[in-house]
Amino acid sequence: MTDFIRKRTKNAKNDILSGATVALALVPEAVAFAFVAGVDPLVGLYAAFMIGLITSIFGGRPGMISGATGALAVVMVSLVAEGNAMGAESENLGLYYLFATVILMGVIQILAGVFKLGKFVRLIPHPVMMGFVNGLAIVIFLAQLKMFKDVDGNFFTGAKMYTMVALVGLTMLIMFTLPKFKITKKLPEALIGILVVSAIVIFGNLDVATVGSFIRDGGGEGLKGGLPQFQFDIFNKIPFNIQTLKFIGPYAVILAAIGLIESLMTLNLVDELTETRGNANKECMAQGGANIVTGLFGGMGGCAMIGQSIINIKGGGRGRLSGIVAAVLLLVFILFASTYIEQIPIAALVGVMFMVVVGTFAWSSFRILRKIPVSDAIVLIAVSLITVWKDLAVAVIAGVIISALVFSWENAKRIRARKRIKEDGTKVYEIWGPLFFGSIKAFNEKFDAKNDPDTIEIDFVESRVTDHSAIEAIFNLVNKYEAEGKSIKLKHLSEDSKELLYKSSPKFREVIVEAIDDPRYHLAANPEKFTKSLSEYKL
Repeated sequence: MTDFIRKRTKNAKNDILSGATVALALVPEAVAFAFVAGVDPLVGLYAAFMIGLITSIFGGRPGMISGATGALAVVMVSLVAEGNAMGAESENLGLYYLFATVILMGVIQILAGVFKLGKFVRLIPHPVMMGFVNGLAIVIFLAQLKMFKDVDGNFFTGAKMYTMVALVGLTMLIMFTLPKFKITKKLPEALIGILVVSAIVIFGNLDVATVGSFIRDGGGEGLKGGLPQFQFDIFNKIPFNIQTLKFIGPYAVILAAIGLIESLMTLNLVDELTETRGNANKECMAQGGANIVTGLFGGMGGCAMIGQSIINIKGGGRGRLSGIVAAVLLLVFILFASTYIEQIPIAALVGVMFMVVVGTFAWSSFRILRKIPVSDAIVLIAVSLITVWKDLAVAVIAGVIISALVFSWENAKRIRARKRIKEDGTKVYEIWGPLFFGSIKAFNEKFDAKNDPDTIEIDFVESRVTDHSAIEAIFNLVNKYEAEGKSIKLKHLSEDSKELLYKSSPKFREVIVEAIDDPRYHLAANPEKFTKSLSEYKL
């Protein structure tokens, strides 16, 4: 028991300090995303608190930070607007439709975890992952540029711009240089940067944008709020019928997919940074449960936040405690410390996020672009651009599809047929390479039914039948030779290939040769038996 407690608390100091830094960075992000979605800032802050707390306790990736995110907020805009249009302006129905959608979104994510769909994140190729982090770094950078604009959307000019740039640069300089000093072993450099710049602004009485002014400029009344309340009005104002399900269902599916893709991609990235491994299916269920709770208690929903997760990891946060501290401190800010948090200059938080951009971007991608296959380079660039143009989910899906098509095309070209004539006049086609939908055309071109001799053997010892297209191709080939009055036999098919063919048509039992005395065939068809025999003989 003592060892267990020691193991859990050995990094407690770093987790607590890193969690405090993350909590400060969460405030403007949650507020900004709430404005994007068209809801009150507290709706975003409550989401950051509840989702961050629940996923930190029950999630599959300790050290990963979750909360309200921009990828989800942009989808919620039209949802809230359409919901508001269904009733009077004072009813604010869009907000309650949003809560209902977030609850349904959470149910879908839990089902994804139950059916273990999280494992499919392993199918994401490395170029897609690199494109993802590059695109995300650009998105984070572009999002911070909005902080250099006034209420009318114009960039600051004169002294105001110089002051903003100077404070952002000072924050970045502190974060860049402090790791060289021992003080960063006590406090995260991001937290020191925020405290130093905040002190300069407060005691220097500088006229710069702060968290408080940012909230008020966006139409909010301030950071002050109470505890999240159960939203009984969801059940009173929204009719739970098929029409409502048709309205919120598509939004819920899209939000669930975006949330899981962003969360699982972030999980993979944190795995690489910490050289540990998270549990994708457990994370799916935790994200789903968190969204159900936040929907019931007035939050806008959310998922993993890559920027805050990197801040946490770089600050030394490794355990669940860091996420718990960040979530709890965020609630403390809302309840008791809103006056002080509102005084933090936006420039300090922008400087922290710029350093996140520097740490997130895969700078090595410039170096390797000429060294990797052209197809992988195209995928990397495409995913980066689509992430900026559309969103993370669309970019990742597009990258996986492009990679899959390239893989299929390359494998389609690997089908080969070695031809030879036996002493008895039988013509043998030895097939090499995978037989699937992409290689069918090349496979069919290898045969000449009209001019071949009367006896044909097709040897599949170096090939596999993998899909319905392959089955149909073989079936048609057999019929073509038999229509010419010729005998055809299929040899050396693997066990799984024979199972597919037998299941598709009883005709294959007449042409497949079972009794084969060939060690190559037994090794290729039953590799697990060969491995077992080696272990038995301790070879």
